[in-house]
Amino acid sequence: MGIFDRNVPGSTEILRGATVGIAGCGGLGSQAAASLVRAGVGRLILVDCDRVEESNLNRQHYFLEDLGRPKTEALAARLRSIEPEVRITSLGIRLTPAEVPSVFAEAEVLIEAFDRAEAKRWLIEAWCRAFPDRLIVAASGVSGLGRNESLRVRRSGMIVMCGDGESDMAEGLCAPRVAVVANLQANAAVEHLVRRGMERAEWPRC
Repeated sequence: MGIFDRNVPGSTEILRGATVGIAGCGGLGSQAAASLVRAGVGRLILVDCDRVEESNLNRQHYFLEDLGRPKTEALAARLRSIEPEVRITSLGIRLTPAEVPSVFAEAEVLIEAFDRAEAKRWLIEAWCRAFPDRLIVAASGVSGLGRNESLRVRRSGMIVMCGDGESDMAEGLCAPRVAVVANLQANAAVEHLVRRGMERAEWPRC
């Protein structure tokens, strides 16, 4: 059996041709990236300026042997160990608002996975200005333990927000809760890509 043999029928062909950008490769971005590759997304654009630290390992998709490596480099290697044919653009840069249009020019969907609220805000604004017809899937409120019922997905136009929308970093970060939100983000991106792909396939051809 192949890796995608048990995918949702019709999804693999669409996702293999899709490109998703990920801004931030920490707890949210690294976990979302792994799920996107397992779902069949064919290309990722990874952006993060940090290196893997031991304190990252409680919630991020890295391992002891990754310590000290640039996150984009380490994550790309982990993703290729899942699916060797995935195409990855890795950029170890500190992203600025002015760079969003060029860095993510080919991304159909963007996963917002920054830590700081102010960075989340300018990234959403920069993306919506540059690509008003493309989806951005952001996260707000991933800290603490449990409280599954507080985690939700809300959509407003081309912005999807995942998380509880309330908790802050003072509560600490726990792997299951962070991973739940990361996978809500990945699931929203996959759903959007597949639905849009199916709609396009049904458009009449002249």
